[in-house]
Amino acid sequence: MNREILRRYVFLMGAATVVMFAVWAFTRQAVETPLGDYEVRQGDIFLSDEKYDGALERFTAALVIMPDHRGALMGRGIAYMQSGRIAEAEAEFTYLIGFLIKSLEPDDLTGIGTLASAYTNRGILYDRTGRYQKALGDYIDALKTDAETVEGPGLIARVLYATPNPATVRKRAIYLQKQLALPPEKRFLRLPEKDDDQRMYKP
Repeated sequence: MNREILRRYVFLMGAATVVMFAVWAFTRQAVETPLGDYEVRQGDIFLSDEKYDGALERFTAALVIMPDHRGALMGRGIAYMQSGRIAEAEAEFTYLIGFLIKSLEPDDLTGIGTLASAYTNRGILYDRTGRYQKALGDYIDALKTDAETVEGPGLIARVLYATPNPATVRKRAIYLQKQLALPPEKRFLRLPEKDDDQRMYKP
């Protein structure tokens, strides 16, 4: 066989192999990725960049494809809250909590973690809007549901966000419980330097 023809044949076969592998990998990812997950990942990127309108559009797109998608509901609640749309955020977290309570299986560890996070996020919302008794109730429910998930940021997150001793659900719940036990005139419920360290939870 002519050496030039052989060289071209080897080159073409190699290129075809690369193309087929790329198609296979893309197809496999598309088939194996649960409906709505791709849109939720896009929403998470917008959320981390504080582009809340873009995040809401992507989370809503995920819910059109897969109604009651946990990550989309949680993401939309956080985006509403971070953009100051408190009533919509509260409604989203409350709906997600109710949905999870009704649908969770005992062995659904991811779902249990999501429920704990939803309680925490709604608790933070109540906390920031002065509804401290409701906040305490949600923090307690979060800890009872899955204390490990809402324990607080790990070492890397604490270093990245310069919060070596961050607020945690447990610490805030203990503080609120102590303060709410005092007469109203002696309560000191707002700690801006600590409250600002509270981070929303999204499994």
